[in-house]
Amino acid sequence: MVLPALRPRVGAPIFALERITTLLNVGALFRSAAALGIDAVLVSPACADPLYRRSVRVSMGTVFQVPWTRVDDWARGIEELKDAGYLLAGMTLGEGAVPLDDLVAEGPARLALMFGNEGDGLTGATEAMLDRRVIIPMMSGVDSLNVAAASAVAFYATR
Repeated sequence: MVLPALRPRVGAPIFALERITTLLNVGALFRSAAALGIDAVLVSPACADPLYRRSVRVSMGTVFQVPWTRVDDWARGIEELKDAGYLLAGMTLGEGAVPLDDLVAEGPARLALMFGNEGDGLTGATEAMLDRRVIIPMMSGVDSLNVAAASAVAFYATR
């Protein structure tokens, strides 16, 4: 069981990293998570190691502050979140994505924000399990932000 080990507060968002492979991004994600009140982090098996020296340095040591765990059976871990009442919101450019402001207006009691690989995004299997697909609206022809920047925006908006 993933969640009992992490003990997230009711109402505090958690986030999940699927196949984030850049150590700098992993460190930056943890730093934003700590700064903006994320309670727990789930890391997929193919995600870069948050305890690797470069991740720790970029995170400014926050990988030691935010509870996290590597989830060996990713699909089962996602199912556990759903069973625990979390709304699974994937940050994606996928079809049917709603603006982040719409998710915030919903005010889910339990929210799990999911972030995918820097180039490919979330896997199809994970996308199929989402309750919401969420996008940060962009201007000037830009389609998306770097995963670390997008996470900071999403964490701030949903805190």
